[in-house]
Amino acid sequence: MTPDEGEIRALVRRILLDVLAEEGKADIASPRGQDASMAGPRVIAIAADHGGYELKQQLIPWLQSLGYAPIDLGTHSHESVDYPDFAFSAASMVMQGKADAAIVIDGAGIGSAMAANKTPGVRASMCYDVATARNAREHNHANVLTLGASMIDLEQAKAIVKTWLKTPWGGGRHARRVAKITAIEQRFSKRNP
Repeated sequence: MTPDEGEIRALVRRILLDVLAEEGKADIASPRGQDASMAGPRVIAIAADHGGYELKQQLIPWLQSLGYAPIDLGTHSHESVDYPDFAFSAASMVMQGKADAAIVIDGAGIGSAMAANKTPGVRASMCYDVATARNAREHNHANVLTLGASMIDLEQAKAIVKTWLKTPWGGGRHARRVAKITAIEQRFSKRNP
C-alpha cells in the first residue's frame, strides 16, 4: 500500500518542522520558517469536555479572527463527557500531522495534559498564565496546550493562547532536554509494540 499525496505532504512537513526545530527556527505561528510557498492558516485542533465547552466556543471565533484555522473536535454541548477522549482526539491530530498544534480545555487542564501526553510525539503543557505559556513553547517545545476553564477567565485564556501560539521554540540548550523527553518515550514505545 502506497501513501497518498496528503500523507506524503504531511511527512515532508513533519521532516521540515523537525529540521527547523533543531535549528531553533520553528514556532507554532510560523513553523514553516521563511518558505512562503507553504504559507497559510495555522491549523489548530481544539477540543473540550463539558467543563471547557463554553470557553472552547468563545475561543474558536477569536482564533479565526487571528488567522488560525481551528478544527472543532467537540464536545458540542454541556452534557457530561470524559476528557481523555477529547484530549486524545486533539493530540492525535498533532501526532498525525493533521494539525500544527492543539488546544484542549477541561475543568482544571491537568487531566487533559496527562491524557494528551500519552500520545506519541505530543508534548502537552497545562498553562495557567502567560509565563507558563511562554516557557512551555520556548523551553519545552510544547505542541498541545491544555487549559482549565474553571481556573481562568476568557481574557486570561486569550492571553495564554496568544502567547503560546506566538512564542518560538528556543532550540539551543533546550533541544538537548527535549530530545531526552523524546528518548524516554521511544524507549518505552519499543517495549510495547
